[in-house]
Amino acid sequence: MNLGFLSVKVVAQISSKKEKPRIIITADPELDDNNSLIRFLLYSDNLDIEGLIYASSGFHWKGDGKGTKWSVPNREYVRFGLNLCPCESWRWAKDEKFIHDIVGAYEKAYPNLKVHNPEYPAPATLKAKIRYGNIEFDGDISKDSEGSNLIKTLILDDKPGQLFITAWGGQSTIARALKSIEEQYQYTTQWEAIQKKIAKKVVLLPSGDQDDTYATYIKPHWPTIEYRQFKDVPNYGYGAQLNAKAEDAPFLTAKWMNENVSSRGSLGALYRVWGDGKQMVKGDILDYFGISGLSNEELKKKGYAVWMPVQEKGSWLGEGDDHTFMNMLGNGLRAYEDGIYGGWGGRSIAKTETSNNFFMLSDTSANAMANVLSNANKQAKENTFPNFFPQAQKDFSARMQWSVTPKFADANHQPIVRVEGPLQIMASGGDKIRLNGFVSDPDGNAVQTKWWQMNVGTYTGKVAISNPNSTQTEIQIPKEVQAGQTIHIILEATDNGKPELTSYQRIIITIRAAK
Repeated sequence: MNLGFLSVKVVAQISSKKEKPRIIITADPELDDNNSLIRFLLYSDNLDIEGLIYASSGFHWKGDGKGTKWSVPNREYVRFGLNLCPCESWRWAKDEKFIHDIVGAYEKAYPNLKVHNPEYPAPATLKAKIRYGNIEFDGDISKDSEGSNLIKTLILDDKPGQLFITAWGGQSTIARALKSIEEQYQYTTQWEAIQKKIAKKVVLLPSGDQDDTYATYIKPHWPTIEYRQFKDVPNYGYGAQLNAKAEDAPFLTAKWMNENVSSRGSLGALYRVWGDGKQMVKGDILDYFGISGLSNEELKKKGYAVWMPVQEKGSWLGEGDDHTFMNMLGNGLRAYEDGIYGGWGGRSIAKTETSNNFFMLSDTSANAMANVLSNANKQAKENTFPNFFPQAQKDFSARMQWSVTPKFADANHQPIVRVEGPLQIMASGGDKIRLNGFVSDPDGNAVQTKWWQMNVGTYTGKVAISNPNSTQTEIQIPKEVQAGQTIHIILEATDNGKPELTSYQRIIITIRAAK
């Protein structure tokens, strides 16, 4: 049996009403959260942002302002040879407002950004989403906060679609929202329906369990909530340049960062790079990243806990929480639809880890941490999952350029891939599926296309793709496929603008049962 001809057309549109994932950001004032938030807001045209919430973690908490002292075993204040807590607060600036500051920088860039895509949300809309969560103490879920109340309201609302909740810091604000729901409904007739609704609706996107509240409360009380952890993630974090892949390394240098990020307007001015002279909290002995001209040993002599070796001034510092939202983007990979699909944020793993091992080394020296990060990068080189880091960095560069460019014609924009017809196809073993694609570019640039198989389907073999660099192709379904197996085919389009930008369209083929 032959399925015949499937026409895949791509329509050129500058702005389109695509489905936008609903997403909440919870973040502590770590400098890489600062950087991740800048990138995140540059993709706010792709997203339905429901909350921008300050969170605490084992690394940052405010205190209650009443002199109460706090300490949790095995936190960083008792490592690195330190013995600094119990203490009233930890690495939290007075009047901390990094989210407000970044939204303020976005407001300055907004007149330019909306020229390049009118879907960017108004600054007032984003400001209305900012809340302070459970920030007083590390892992404290004993009382409600403005942030937990917002999350609770969003979880219980009846808007369609899933609600994605990130945890860039600790998960105490999220846990408190869930605990408040449990306290309100547990002994009512609505409880079972509430549990089912939340299991279907809520997806947690963590950067580890940074305050143990996932392990101690969320997982035991809400085991059916989807918890997406990722592997094969492009390295957006600290130490990305240590033993980086050859194709990634150029995008981490001081030269590239200055030309494409740091020098670009209000958002670039807030973006953290090595040796930039900044410090998130004055006197923070763990934040020596803004200091230039001193070696690891010289920094140690000045009292800093040097856990990451000094890098080139102006070079990449870190965006360690990017993986939680980079699969939410409307780039055509449809990665937010299911964790296993994978995208610019990697792909999810089935196993749920509740520990956060990043700062748990017995040897916390800069050399030891460098070895861990370098080995992780080395292992990443062996992944069979596609490396999307260069494409992601070029796209980030383009959006930073949008933020300082008032004319549409003076910047590059992503090619458009629009499919007329189903993105989900049924097929049988031995079928040939003909796909006809057309790609357009809003800037009139030349576009190269490529069809390829993404190795995330349940059919693990290879399919034959004829003329993969043509807009027309034919997919040969192997005869040995089994009913229910899936095959993921990607149409990739890259323009020749500056920088080169890439868009995609994913088609998923499901094998039907034999008659």
